Amino acid sequence: MTDLERKLQGKIPGPDTGIEVRRTMCDICSPGMHCGINAYLKDGKVIKIEGLDGHPVNDGKLCTKGLANRQYIYREDRILTPLKRVGRRGEGRFEPITWEEAYGEIARQLNRCKELYGPESVAFYSGYSKWYRQMLRRLAYAFGSPNYGCESSACYTAAFMAWKLSAGDQGGPDMEHSDLFLGWAFNPFHSSYMAARKAMKLKEKGLKFLIVDTRRTPASEKLADLFLQPRTGTDGALALAIAHELIRRGWIDLPYIQRYVYGFEEYAAYAAQFNESNIEAITGVPYEQVVAAAELIHANPRMSCNESSAPLCHHRNGLQNYRAVLSLLAITGNFDRTGGQLLTPHSYMHVSCGFPTREEEFLYETRPTGVKPPVGAPRFPLWDHLEGEMQAMDLSRQILEGTPYPLRAVFALGMNARMFPDSGRMFRALEELDFFADTDLFLTDTAHYADIVLPACSSFERGEFKPYPGGVAWYTSPVIQPLGQSKSDVDIIAELARYMDLPDEPLKAGYEAFVQHYILDDYGVTTEQLKQAELPIPIAPVHQHRDLEALEHGLATPTGKYELKSAIIEAHPQWGLDALPTYREPLDGADPEAYPFVLTSGSRIPNAIHSRLHAVPGNRSLRPHPTADLNRADCARLGVEEGDRITISTPRGRLTVQVHPTLTVPEGLVNLFHGYSEADANSLLDADHLDPYSGFPAYRSTRCAVTKEN
Repeated sequence: MTDLERKLQGKIPGPDTGIEVRRTMCDICSPGMHCGINAYLKDGKVIKIEGLDGHPVNDGKLCTKGLANRQYIYREDRILTPLKRVGRRGEGRFEPITWEEAYGEIARQLNRCKELYGPESVAFYSGYSKWYRQMLRRLAYAFGSPNYGCESSACYTAAFMAWKLSAGDQGGPDMEHSDLFLGWAFNPFHSSYMAARKAMKLKEKGLKFLIVDTRRTPASEKLADLFLQPRTGTDGALALAIAHELIRRGWIDLPYIQRYVYGFEEYAAYAAQFNESNIEAITGVPYEQVVAAAELIHANPRMSCNESSAPLCHHRNGLQNYRAVLSLLAITGNFDRTGGQLLTPHSYMHVSCGFPTREEEFLYETRPTGVKPPVGAPRFPLWDHLEGEMQAMDLSRQILEGTPYPLRAVFALGMNARMFPDSGRMFRALEELDFFADTDLFLTDTAHYADIVLPACSSFERGEFKPYPGGVAWYTSPVIQPLGQSKSDVDIIAELARYMDLPDEPLKAGYEAFVQHYILDDYGVTTEQLKQAELPIPIAPVHQHRDLEALEHGLATPTGKYELKSAIIEAHPQWGLDALPTYREPLDGADPEAYPFVLTSGSRIPNAIHSRLHAVPGNRSLRPHPTADLNRADCARLGVEEGDRITISTPRGRLTVQVHPTLTVPEGLVNLFHGYSEADANSLLDADHLDPYSGFPAYRSTRCAVTKEN
């Protein structure tokens, strides 16, 4: 083998090999990460992926998802041209058309619905990825529709709502200065992997960990000084019991509470109902462990917290559970203090970067007035009050029922109908539409129902503005040419707005103009400067925290204080919601004798996120078959062993999957991993089993039955 052959085999960049390295980022998972990538190219094609050294998020590391980018962008089902449906909806028969034909058909159909039913009859929906959302919202508003919505109708937003009710804005853990970290549903080893590295280092330095999770996870095994394992959906009751024990023993910061906290007396009286007489029956956690948790908190006064937005919020009592957990910070004086939870206002795309932007001005300045309320507003008034966008969990119902007004068309980017509870109902709703357009990288199950399908680029084929915590930002450049005729999502939006001549000049000016005018102009930085940077560079000074500064100036709540009792909810008794973080039983109304198990879906696995990587062979090989985790004792009673097939049934339907006996889940719980089209966990869920505060679905608390397949 020659030296050149060895270099080519080793993918060594250089003039002799024709291999070069270009920098970009991974956007397979959420905007909270977006790790830096070195992409090795030869002949215009990506041949190798590595983490980017010095990047503020991953510093050269990549998870299994990031390492899958090469296979991901070259999947065989990439959409390479605009498509028009020629078969029945769902059949997947399409013919290629031009971009001009696609825009023309979309414009005709959307305008037809506007003329017949009004602009609100058209919904604009965002799934993954999320980076274009500002532009899509403006497109909806320029069209005249209030119905912009996104997958955050079931992801994160309920947590943000809980923070808004409590403190007016979101807080984040000052983990480096804490004595104790309350890791409620904290599993960074499978999600946000760099946080696991940080947690392990801080544990070596003496940080204590109180881990609370329905399942045993790497965090409970590697980090926990104390581990509590409540039944799924009972987190709020457990948090209230810990609060009661702290209050009863006087282990609270009373001067702090008296000055900075609203609603304490009523909260304390309510929390007293969760005590040694009932907490084990409700949560499964022995009361001596509740006492041990209170003792650990008392012994380590500077406490910060991770309150994971998905496991806590994916119940019909989810937002209230979340508020109950947050209340532990307030009563111990750990909000707006070093080593506790600090205000972390969002800079961009729900990421706190340490500097203000005018993103919200761009989002809301063109919001239409005098129109009908967005989807879900009458049903979820708190969601409407705090978020003001479509609650997409009510989308399928409104399409099928036509109340309170008809919804006849959907323009979507990255829509995944299988993420909706009772996904079969969502597919039926898509069949009923007059018109459905979807934009995606791949011809997904949902795209099969579209009348027009538009091909989108991956993050390797486009540029994107991306700020990170610490006041730094970047504007990536394409590392390869767009595959086929695919385009950037934001270019599709701006081009459609120009084609339809919608009355919004900033929207029609495009994404880069939005970033420049509404964000970078305020800091004297240009997109060109960010594009030239090898790594994210400082663009703005970051505010330095001073203890109690926010509380002294008054929080963005009606009282200016941290609210254990929400003044917003208190002022709207017609909503029928509780101002205190009350607890209610999480399970649905199915007969417990007929359905004696509890089904939970949504748990993270390291090789996938939702359904986005199950079609990548390398990632699929790590867990090739749809599988449910059951406790070994349950498996013994059912007479099943590793790899045997079981049928999981609910009143909505049944699925047959393989079983994995384990001790990570408690008896009576079925942990079914989601994202497999052939065994869609969400098809078993009730589309109306929703949180009345947020509209979030109860992915993790549905009664089910389990039988052995012969």
